[in-house]
Amino acid sequence: MIVSIQGELSYLEPTYAIIENQGIGYQVKISLNTYAHLKNSGRMCKLHTHLHIKEDAHTLYGFSSEQEKRVFLYLISVNGVGPSIAMMMLSSLTPGEVETAIAKEDLRTIQGIKGIGAKTAQRIILELKDKIKKEVSGDILNQNTSSHNRLRQEALSALVTLGISKSVAEKNIDQIIKTQGEALSLEQLIKQALKMN
Repeated sequence: MIVSIQGELSYLEPTYAIIENQGIGYQVKISLNTYAHLKNSGRMCKLHTHLHIKEDAHTLYGFSSEQEKRVFLYLISVNGVGPSIAMMMLSSLTPGEVETAIAKEDLRTIQGIKGIGAKTAQRIILELKDKIKKEVSGDILNQNTSSHNRLRQEALSALVTLGISKSVAEKNIDQIIKTQGEALSLEQLIKQALKMN
């Protein structure tokens, strides 16, 4: 399976690109989102890819982000949605907009895409909403957790430098975050922790 391709962009159209890698030119089908990305990326580029195999053709699809590839793979897993419809969706909306429309069960937005009727739109929502909701909330959770951990570590480091023992500093920081949430700035968190001693 070809999962990505990196090389020189030798030709670009709104629907496909040709990328040269070690003397071989690969024709890669792309969305308008990826076209816009490649247009501004310069000579060298990298695309995440999916090789779609049918009896009469092997077609390589390329994506500027892993998110776009993930949404494409979700879409083609739905019965009645082929690569062409999936690429049409990713050309009409950004990957994030597709995920949001599915998660919010926004039938009008999905149906507004050329080539998608009411039944197909309903099937996309029915089959993907739980997966997408899990994915989207997981992404948000990961972002929140990493920013929370970074804030905690920076505050802890500053307090220890100021002469507070690590165990006391940890206890104070955790107590402040628990009672006041994570909307505090680093400076506010340090000041409040110092007042507790």
